[in-house]
Amino acid sequence: MRLKLALGLTLALVPSAAFAHTGAGDAHDLIHGFMHPMGGVDHLLAMVAVGVFAVALGGRALYAVPAAFVGMMVAGFLLGIAGVQLPFMELVIGASSLVIAGAALFGRSMKVAAASALVGVFAVFHGVAHGAELPLGASGWEFALGFVVATAALHLAGIGATLAAIRLSGRSATSAKR
Repeated sequence: MRLKLALGLTLALVPSAAFAHTGAGDAHDLIHGFMHPMGGVDHLLAMVAVGVFAVALGGRALYAVPAAFVGMMVAGFLLGIAGVQLPFMELVIGASSLVIAGAALFGRSMKVAAASALVGVFAVFHGVAHGAELPLGASGWEFALGFVVATAALHLAGIGATLAAIRLSGRSATSAKR
């Protein structure tokens, strides 16, 4: 219980200054796309939390939940390129890590479709922010490929770290859900 409280407090105290969507910087090629999710605490926490959430749910969720996030993030990216603006975008992006981590830590069980929808909603906001930052005339496909690969890698990092922690604790993934 102390670990859950410590994680919750840590996530709640992350300052908004750590947001990755500052509207400044390069957003035009594969490397910048890959580095973008690594450049803000909001991204890192949300992406890793998706992996933790997938392990907490187990089964099909292990691949379906991260895949839903990536797919909806790409859809959001296309919306952002098209000029769609979402209200409270940075706030929702910041809240995504808290909500997803909270669902992983405190949620008992959730159907895979509901979990995929939950992360998918947040992913749209992440994607729109990526698309909105793309400079006019820049090729977004390289940038998109970069942030998709980085996002998937961070999901895998969350999955791997969670499975390693479960293994080190001597518990099975099933008993860790309780």
